[in-house]
Parts: sequence; C-alpha cells; structure tokens
Amino acid sequence: MIGNTQLWPCGSGMAIPQTRRAMLSKCAQGFGAVAFSALNAQNGQGKSLETVSGLVGLHHPAKARAIIMLYMDGGPSQVDTFDPKPLLDKYNGRSPSELFKVDPTQFNNVGKVLASPWKFRPRGQSGLPISDLFPELSRHADKLCVVRSMLAKFPEHTSANYFLHTGSGLQGRPSWGAWLSYGLGSFNRDLPGFLVLNGGLIPPGGLDNFNSGFLPSAHQASLLKAGKRPVANIAPSEARPGQQRAMLDLAAKLDEEHLRSFGSHPELEAAIANRETAFRMQASVPVLMDVSGESAATKKLYGMDSTYEPTRIYGQQCLLARRLVEQGARFIEITCHTVGYDRWDQHSALKDGHEKNCKAVDQPIAGLIADLESRGLLDETLLVFAGEFGRTPFAQGSDGRDHNPQGFSIWMAGGGVKGGMAYGATDEWGYRAVQDKVEIHDLHATMLHLVGIDHKRLTMRWGGRDMRLTDVHGEVLKSILV
Repeated sequence: MIGNTQLWPCGSGMAIPQTRRAMLSKCAQGFGAVAFSALNAQNGQGKSLETVSGLVGLHHPAKARAIIMLYMDGGPSQVDTFDPKPLLDKYNGRSPSELFKVDPTQFNNVGKVLASPWKFRPRGQSGLPISDLFPELSRHADKLCVVRSMLAKFPEHTSANYFLHTGSGLQGRPSWGAWLSYGLGSFNRDLPGFLVLNGGLIPPGGLDNFNSGFLPSAHQASLLKAGKRPVANIAPSEARPGQQRAMLDLAAKLDEEHLRSFGSHPELEAAIANRETAFRMQASVPVLMDVSGESAATKKLYGMDSTYEPTRIYGQQCLLARRLVEQGARFIEITCHTVGYDRWDQHSALKDGHEKNCKAVDQPIAGLIADLESRGLLDETLLVFAGEFGRTPFAQGSDGRDHNPQGFSIWMAGGGVKGGMAYGATDEWGYRAVQDKVEIHDLHATMLHLVGIDHKRLTMRWGGRDMRLTDVHGEVLKSILV
C-alpha cells in the first residue's frame, strides 16, 4: 500500500488505501499529458501525437514510407484492361453456358460472350500486355506489377467496398488508412496520417469506407475536396489574432482536468488530438493545396491543361498526392470523379464508359509515376490501383458487363514491388482466378509489410479478442517483392 488515497464513489470521504498498481493506472494519463505537452511545443515536422501513441512503430525495415491508393470506384473490367483473353475474340457472340459454367451474377442477366473492344499490346522491355485504354500508363509498364488473380467475397458494391477498405464486408470496421495511422502515425505533425482526396464520388457504403471503427477516432480519414476550399472552416473565424489559440488552450486545460479526474477516455483524447491537428492544418493545408507555384511543365505532365475536365480534376488530385507524400503523409486515397457514368460500373455502354473513365485517370496516373520517379520518391512510395471487383467476360444486355468477384486485376508499383510482371492468372475466359489466388487479406498483408508492419502484430483489443485488418487471414505476397 502507499499513502495516496481515494474516496468512495458516494463521496462520503472515507479513505480507501490505494495499491501501487492502481496508482500507476490512475496516473497513466498524466504521463500521456507530459508527452502531449512536449509535442505541442514542437514546430514544423516531427513525430505527431498519433506517432507517439501508435502501437510499436516498425516491426521490420520498411520499403515504403507512404501509400497512395488509386481507388477505381465501381470495378474496372480486367479483360479490357490488364488481362488479355484471346478466346473472347474467338467465341464472341456465343452463349457462355455452352462454353463454361456460369454462376449467378448480381442481376442474373447473362448475355453472350463479349470480346474486348480494345487491343492488348506488349509494353516496355518486359512485354507486359496492357490494353489500348491506357496509352500513357503503358509507358510505365516496366514499373507495374499486375496481380491478375484477385478474389473478392462480395458481388455487390457496398459490402465489396467495405471488404476492400476494411477487410470486412460489415459496416463499422477500421479502414486500412486508419490502421496505418494507428500503427505508425504521420511523419508530419501538421497533417493527419490518413487523407482522402475526394475527386467528387464517395463510394457506395459512404464515409464508413474511411472510418476509424473501434480504433481511436483521431485515426479516421480527413477528406480534402478538390478546389480552393478543400476543408470546411479551414480559415479561422475569430476576429483577433491569438483568440482561437486561447480558446483551444482553454479547451485543452478543461479536457486535461477531466482526464486527471476520471482517467482514460479514448474519445476525449482523440478530440484533443483532432483539435490540435485541425489548428495546425489551417496553416499547412492551404499551402499544400495551392499548386500555383508548380511549373507549367509539371501541370502538363499531370494533364491539368487537358480540355477534358475529369482529367484536369484527377490530375490535380494526383499532383496533390505527390505534394502530400513530400510533406510526410502516410496514407493517401484518391477517389474518382464523375464522367457522366456510374463510376466504372458499366452494366451497359461499356466502350463509351470505360474510355471516358480511362481518359480521366490515364495521364494523371502516368504523370504521378513519372514525377515521383524524377524526385526520387517512387522507390519509397507504394501505388495501388484497384477497384472492389472485376467484370464478367460475357455481356449484360448487349454492351455491358456485370460484377465479377471471382477473378480480377489490380496493379502495384514502387515501394518495394517488382515491376514489369504479372502475378497469378484467371482461367482462359478471364472469369475465375485459377493460379496463385490472392485474397483482399493478402493484399492488405502485403501493403502493411511494405511499410514495415507485421499484419499479425498490428492489433487492437475489441469485442473480447485482438482484432486486426487481416482478421485471421492474410499472407504476404513475397514473390512480387524486390
């Protein structure tokens, strides 16, 4: 026992002897307050509160410092982009049930076998085949690792999006960026660890795709919109300089009094962290979002001089992603912009829809790769291009494709991944993954591995067990790593 005492909950004033263990538990927040005060005194770049309160930092040497997720909302067609299937040309217009087993689709509207409207050509020194939909990206074929054997567990957008983003088809689990922020934090205390550059389309499932779930809410995504006002209330509304700082200091003092009185309160701790990050973002974000100082050549590289508005918008988002990586952001996701169709979800008008979607993203993504490489950042930045599932090799109606979670393609580049290669395979129709199948959990495990995290050790105790992004699954794709 030690001399400190506490009162009965009824406040009767009767002293209860307190053990050393209880005292340490009670004072834990005081230790955190000391760390918080030290962090608050820092200026410029350095470890953020999230970095200090994260799990354990790196489990092993990292290949990548940051991840840029190029999210292709709706599900691009693998047999029209990165997975050529000559049999579709040979049997175009035939009934698929005569050729292979057809499983029910979301709408169960099975048309004829549909050949790709685009030609595939070997690209770069590696000869990696990429379709004519991506003329600019094709110039970087030797940097791409195309995974052709992806599997998803859900044929419907909302659950498939949750699965891609959180490792679970259920609403409410932490997003991949939240896990990364929780484990490693941000290199820049003026920026959150998880940022979403919203091109205009929030995916089916809504903001829960970017949520912190049962992790502290400080790790949920901060959404930055395209344009001059990326964040609401980014400009201080107080009339006098220093007035806002005084208000925040008062709020922090009151919060710390509460923590000292009542002990740990994760949501209150997150609110303190969020207020301080928001305060610093008022200075950092407007500067980061202002691309007027970029050269005309750089803007042209990203397609910001294009006559096609979606290209200009997506190009600006890709340029912002590069700027954020330079400033120490950890995880950046870029969402799509509308091109007059329902995302990449071409149940009809496949040719027109996919061409417009590719026109929007092809040059900006190619520009991002080239720009990162020229600045020496590509080797330490992992790019991931993925939708929530793929499309069927047969038509829905006469000129569309339905959802296909049984085999589809994504690609990765930079950040410790081999280039100029294809991993895994679908069957001869591009319908089902048949070789080196890759689950979403495997993708998550590999992404975490590349930033120095063992996915089995990044856990949070919740609901009576240790939870993780990969649940009880996931294997690192070691054969695609440098």
